[in-house]
Amino acid sequence: MGHRRKSREYALQALYMYEMRLKDQEDHIDELLDNVTSLSWIDSDIVPEIRDFAVALIRGTLADSERIDSLIDRFSRNWKLERLSAVDKSILRLAIYEMLNSHEVPAAVTINEAIELGKLYSGDSSGQFINGILDAINKTIVSTDSTNEEG
Repeated sequence: MGHRRKSREYALQALYMYEMRLKDQEDHIDELLDNVTSLSWIDSDIVPEIRDFAVALIRGTLADSERIDSLIDRFSRNWKLERLSAVDKSILRLAIYEMLNSHEVPAAVTINEAIELGKLYSGDSSGQFINGILDAINKTIVSTDSTNEEG
């Protein structure tokens, strides 16, 4: 398994923890990042590159959460953000952050990774749902942004 894929798994686990336990607590981001920095819930012998990429994904996703959540609301037809499972919501947030901000990873790769995370942690049916939202965001926003940057 590649470093980035493992980082995404750890980031997903942390974002899920945030959604389930820490979202409404004061200093929640600091507590979450303390846990991630040590990755105490997983393994203390983690490769630094995996840890660093996971922490960057978590920080970025949480920092840009309002924009990301508005995109999920906009592109998830007939589904309100509150109705999504915590796992699917966390996967979408992570992937959208990466699509919008990581220019070295093609959007298609990020979408595929999100679908695989959905199958692994949520179920086969979530893959289609995740793909639909991320593909629409890619076609509408990500592709448009990259075309504007080139021109």
